[in-house]
Amino acid sequence: MSDEELDPQLRAVIEQIEAEGVPEWHAMSVDCGRRVEDELFTSDSRQEIDFVRDLAFAGPHGEVPVRVYRPGVDGRETPLPTLVFAHGGGWTLGTLDSADDLCRNLARRVGCVVVSVDYRLAPEHPFPTPLDDVYAALEWAADTAETFGGDPARLGVAGSSAGGNLAAAVALRASEFDGPDLSHQLLLYPITDHAFDTDSYAENADGPLLTRADMVWFWEQYLRSPVDGANPYASVLRAGEDALATLPPATVVTGGFDPLRDDGAAYADRLADAGVDAVHQHYPTMAHGFLSLADSVAVADEAFDAAAERVRSSLSE
Repeated sequence: MSDEELDPQLRAVIEQIEAEGVPEWHAMSVDCGRRVEDELFTSDSRQEIDFVRDLAFAGPHGEVPVRVYRPGVDGRETPLPTLVFAHGGGWTLGTLDSADDLCRNLARRVGCVVVSVDYRLAPEHPFPTPLDDVYAALEWAADTAETFGGDPARLGVAGSSAGGNLAAAVALRASEFDGPDLSHQLLLYPITDHAFDTDSYAENADGPLLTRADMVWFWEQYLRSPVDGANPYASVLRAGEDALATLPPATVVTGGFDPLRDDGAAYADRLADAGVDAVHQHYPTMAHGFLSLADSVAVADEAFDAAAERVRSSLSE
């Protein structure tokens, strides 16, 4: 157990959220959780960015909406590197709007095009449908990036929480099935294993912001049956070393007060052991989802810059 204390600025934000009287995710119905998540994370004051466009393409299960962000180049070369982004929400919650601030921040700080994917959600669309949608978005971005100022030769995947799981699984799938060549994978506090026996699950079982019971509930929504939990495209930590060894460089960001801390740390270690250029950026005083609070929490702001610098450096090589 860490001797660190929760960052005081983060604690103040958490107290504000708790004052809203929001139940834990697993204590709400799916529809209620979706409404609450959208209300909490959709901002009225959005960071300015030069180009934002809502588009859609035909995916394997029907139309897949995406939102494309492109910052001003400020003297940098064009076209820009491109990141395909999957939002969090336990595969069950989340929209393009609730991920909007995070995507704007990512586009601006990295200096890249971001393609945010509105993938189908569980339980209506369980594993592997969300993964299929995000993978289709990667193929679509590789084929069309040049039309919105992106560079298909400098292509990466990114995601937060469940989206980090999907980004990691997409990278694995692209490598194993001769998909688009990826230059980087940015995994923000990712879910990597269908197991709840880590130290971080025990230490942070009651949160803040995400609990062990929430994660049990999210996995129940996502999987068709518990058998799916052993599939490496659901539990990327269970992929074989030979498969991991073919993956692109990775940046894995974790927080000390997150039940998923050890998921991310273990996956970063497995990637490094397989010979992948994997960097684990850990913030002991942070909780789950902290990068979405970069505007009000100084450590989160610094962490976002560090992750963006790592991605920018990798995509420019």
